[in-house]
Amino acid sequence: MRFMITGGAGFIGSAVIRHIIDNTNHSVVNVDKLTYAGNLESLTSIENDTRYRFEQVDICDANEIKRIFHEHQPDVVMHLAAESHVDRSIDGPGEFIQTNIIGTYVLLEEARDYWSGLEGDKKEGFRFHHVSTDEVYGDLEGTNDLFTEETSYAPSSPYSAAKASSDHLVRAWQRTFKLPALITNCSNNYGPYQFPEKLIPLIILNALEGKDLPIYGNGKQIRDWLYVDDHARALLHVALTGDISETYNIGGHNELQNIEVVKTVCSILDELVPSKLDGVNKYEQLITYVGDRAGHDVRYAIDATKIANELNWTPDETFATGIKKTVQWYLDNAAWCDRVKDGSYQGERLGVMEL
Repeated sequence: MRFMITGGAGFIGSAVIRHIIDNTNHSVVNVDKLTYAGNLESLTSIENDTRYRFEQVDICDANEIKRIFHEHQPDVVMHLAAESHVDRSIDGPGEFIQTNIIGTYVLLEEARDYWSGLEGDKKEGFRFHHVSTDEVYGDLEGTNDLFTEETSYAPSSPYSAAKASSDHLVRAWQRTFKLPALITNCSNNYGPYQFPEKLIPLIILNALEGKDLPIYGNGKQIRDWLYVDDHARALLHVALTGDISETYNIGGHNELQNIEVVKTVCSILDELVPSKLDGVNKYEQLITYVGDRAGHDVRYAIDATKIANELNWTPDETFATGIKKTVQWYLDNAAWCDRVKDGSYQGERLGVMEL
């Protein structure tokens, strides 16, 4: 089976590609524009495999996307390409509108055109799998509710609004044009190869360098944490066995406050690489509270009952096991981190706005 994966040089996309190449006989064409967060070093282990191909293409480029469809003849499209950092969406929403909405529209249209020309089993088996986020559902502050597949959309940030828009487009193309599409919405991912603007790698790298560990607001925002390799396994499983027109929520069953996550990382670092910083006996001493993000959602929490009951998927990693693996990976891959940080990103927290 041939997979076309957009955003395959990103954090989650590269994990999916490594999983497919390492654990199946399927082939993959990776379509990625290589923006600041795209990094082909995340795919070094499989880049010479004959079942893997890379195309440096912007999903907004309809002519190039059309060429890729007809040249590579995919059976499954897994659409992960997106601008995904909330802080950056606050600073500059335009790129998020362009990539997440217009890019998804272009991809849907070219997929529809390609699929319409297929015949027999090839047409019957084609799938368009759109990968989205739990942030489209909004904020669960003040309730004990969980996000289900029926939860109404109430996005808070330009990022989540753009992703919500792309979800709506996919559902419209499925219902109106009968494009065989399905959607997954996931909770916060963490793990190896994550770009160091996200919370966990930022905390790890800042702590090792003796820098402040910035925490938004009071640090009590709650997220459900999903280890990226568990997510990769779920995405492949949904693409192969999920039902057309269905949505599946993918969660890690690990609700934690941001401050709890940061203190856990600090504790693991204390154990693995005790601080040699002047005046710092424990990395937790570097925690600094900063002004909260504009429109910051307080709580996200996924109900992953449907994917467990209907597709028999559950995460393998607890947060305790996954975060230990993650911290160890960053300690073992300092050269990767240094090369990433030599680019456009220099470790700052972005998007903090005065209200």
